[in-house]
Amino acid sequence: MEGLLVSSKPKIKELLVESACEHNKGHKKGPCNTPTPGATTGGCALDGAQIALFPFADAAHLIHGPMSCVGGAWETRLTPTSWPGRDLTQTGFATDINTNDVVFSGEKKLAEAIDHVITHYAPEAVFVYSTCVTALTGDDIDAVCRQGSERHGTPCVPVHAPGFVGAKNLGSRIAGEAVLRHLIGTKEPEDTTPFDINLIGEHNNTGELWRYRHLLEELGIRVRSTFSGDGRIASIRTAHRAKLNVIVCAKSLISMTRKMEEQYGIPWISCSFYGMTDTSNSILAIAEALGDADLIARTRALIAREEARLEEKLIPYRAVFAGKKAVLNTGGNKSWSIASALQDLGIEVVATSVRKSTEADKAKARQYLGEDAILMTSPASQQAQVIDDTGAHLLLAGGRSLYTAIKKRIAFTDVNQEKKKSYGGYDGLLVLAEDLKNSLQNPVFELVDRKAPWQK
Repeated sequence: MEGLLVSSKPKIKELLVESACEHNKGHKKGPCNTPTPGATTGGCALDGAQIALFPFADAAHLIHGPMSCVGGAWETRLTPTSWPGRDLTQTGFATDINTNDVVFSGEKKLAEAIDHVITHYAPEAVFVYSTCVTALTGDDIDAVCRQGSERHGTPCVPVHAPGFVGAKNLGSRIAGEAVLRHLIGTKEPEDTTPFDINLIGEHNNTGELWRYRHLLEELGIRVRSTFSGDGRIASIRTAHRAKLNVIVCAKSLISMTRKMEEQYGIPWISCSFYGMTDTSNSILAIAEALGDADLIARTRALIAREEARLEEKLIPYRAVFAGKKAVLNTGGNKSWSIASALQDLGIEVVATSVRKSTEADKAKARQYLGEDAILMTSPASQQAQVIDDTGAHLLLAGGRSLYTAIKKRIAFTDVNQEKKKSYGGYDGLLVLAEDLKNSLQNPVFELVDRKAPWQK
């Protein structure tokens, strides 16, 4: 009987206290990201779930709730795809529930929406997102999705991430739970290789995946599936046959990789592809985790070649960045991954924001920046004073922080998720170097730094 079926709603408490997180491996255990009631500024759980799943361009993303919930994360990030068919992320789907649906249930409207989307758009899957309203009214999206899958033969995946349960980080974990429960392991691959890997947490923002995937392919390392940048539903369904899971920066998905190790025996490692040092370390770590001596030797040769090529191209930038200090105000894993890239360029990172970072990200930021660096927990109120105290020359942040840089008369570069340029991999470091050089040498900042004629 349907009423006896187990709900696919994730256990929030388990996701908040993740046993695989570094800070929970000792005797002292604690929550990873405890939600503060009402404090969803900067993105709620629904935003996080959408951000994690939207790069699946061959899937339809249906919001079961008010139309306004579509706009939270839709089209806020450039996550390009090489999918040859129609990119369904360019169309926002919502049931647009109204007062009658709140009173009499919106389940019928959701079922009709699923039928309409599958009939007219032929997606490989439909992700159905609950929202605050429909979660509170108790619409059974599990049952509606199950029935939709049976009617059409297309996976309909319920994503229980209403905004009130927490922030974006938790929403990303919930998205991973939904994919693990409803998609991974539901299809067998046509073939496998000893060097098949999954990239978990790689969203291909601004095409960053394409900066390094060709290097993996040159080594014979095949990306079986990605979660979810440039991803395919058919590929993620076969992810259980990979030999290694690679978490790309996003530690919020560590629950997913831990459970895949428990269920399918797939080991996992964590990597970052920002900057020369981390890119080299990550490619080598993947080869070493796969455990083939010939692969490791070829990987070392490839790294030596790429580093020599990059170092030669970076020579003109070294003089520009000598003695420069930077303040970094961005979110999550970028609090340390971009810092690593800046250090590769010879720029000292004196402070970074950890407001939206996990405990693991905070530990990583401290490791990269050292004990003297400032980890800002309230960057909006802190960054101006930090710039004064440290004598920073450069602020890297989102667009809203531009005005702080103008007030403090220092150079500014936008490195937030809305950026249009890719800074990933070896070649991405050159793009970052050029943008920073242009910011530091921009005559505007030199002009605003001058005193007015009437000032002594």
